[in-house]
Amino acid sequence: MNQTRIPAIYMRGGTSKGVFFRADSLPADPALRDRILLRVIGSPDPYGKQIDGMGGGTSSTSKVVLIGPSARPDCDVDYLFGAVSIDTPVIDWSGNCGNLTSAVGPFAIAQGLVDAPRDGLATVRIWQANLGAKIVAHVPVQDGEVVEDGDFELDGVTFPAAEIRLEFLDPGGAEDGDAAAGAMFPTGQPVDTLDVPGYGAFAVTLINAGNPTIFMHARDLGLRGNELQPDVNENAALLKKCEAIRAHAAVRMGLGNSADEVSASRPATPKLAFVSEPAGYVASSGKRIEATDVDLNVRILSMGKLHHAMTGTGAVAIAVAAAIPGTIVNQLVANSTNATNGRVRFGHPSGAMTVGAEAEQRDGDWIVTRAVMSRSARRLMEGQVLVPSALWTDA
Repeated sequence: MNQTRIPAIYMRGGTSKGVFFRADSLPADPALRDRILLRVIGSPDPYGKQIDGMGGGTSSTSKVVLIGPSARPDCDVDYLFGAVSIDTPVIDWSGNCGNLTSAVGPFAIAQGLVDAPRDGLATVRIWQANLGAKIVAHVPVQDGEVVEDGDFELDGVTFPAAEIRLEFLDPGGAEDGDAAAGAMFPTGQPVDTLDVPGYGAFAVTLINAGNPTIFMHARDLGLRGNELQPDVNENAALLKKCEAIRAHAAVRMGLGNSADEVSASRPATPKLAFVSEPAGYVASSGKRIEATDVDLNVRILSMGKLHHAMTGTGAVAIAVAAAIPGTIVNQLVANSTNATNGRVRFGHPSGAMTVGAEAEQRDGDWIVTRAVMSRSARRLMEGQVLVPSALWTDA
């Protein structure tokens, strides 16, 4: 046999898709594991389409997830996420995918990794191994199986599905992973001035929440903040500028030794997002978003391109930054008449979304204890993926 079969499930989680594996279905050697996963997804592909693999040629569809039983007494499963580069042989394991997090609980239940009630809500305690953080998923079940049909609508996803509520515990801190090195604010400040050679100085909020994230004003990029994908992704000069800002900010956050190293080895994190006051626009679906519908507009870049909606971890970072006085996000939300009870509604290219965070002050410092958002998930295909057997024999 010239191909080897590996058990896998292809799943949508939030506005992303990825190939899910039980961790014990893959080699323990990280180098061999990554070699196999790259081939599963179809990377690297100089054509940018991943035709010979399971990837979809976008940052939202070029992803892999590994799940197994947790050794931690306070968690049920360990969850490792990989962002697969489309055109280079790199899998970035430095961050999390908040969208695919919504599919972790359903996968764990279906695989028998969690004891779920016959009916009601199953609580799945997830250890996010990339960042060293705990997430709790509340997954609806009926007759012992995950409920996937429902009426929960998510802008960026065509069909409604069952709601899955996610709680990101202590989203501004982490026990393991490089996100822990800088705590919530790596520089200790809610706003910094970042000097980027060749481009100038920018006001930025550098924050570890969900994923390491950089927030800046849309106007500092010459943008309005209500742009759609073509407005940004077809502007090569703008993308180059954004990557320079992202890479230099990562160094400032202690996530790399040089901007060149960041661009080469960790394209997935930190994420760069730009924000603005509410402004109306027509979303990619044709839905009209009025300025009065949202507290602010947010756009985020993922793997070098503007995301078609909002990353799940970006939503967490927005909620956390909105709850902390002094951040760029908080300054915008503070002027909004809509934001209440720790919840913020923001506009993104596919529509709008509401997220929330609980914050309190301890010894003069603001602490965010929990961020909450809702997503949905669905199995798209289950069975086996096929990869050339020579990947093992030639290793």
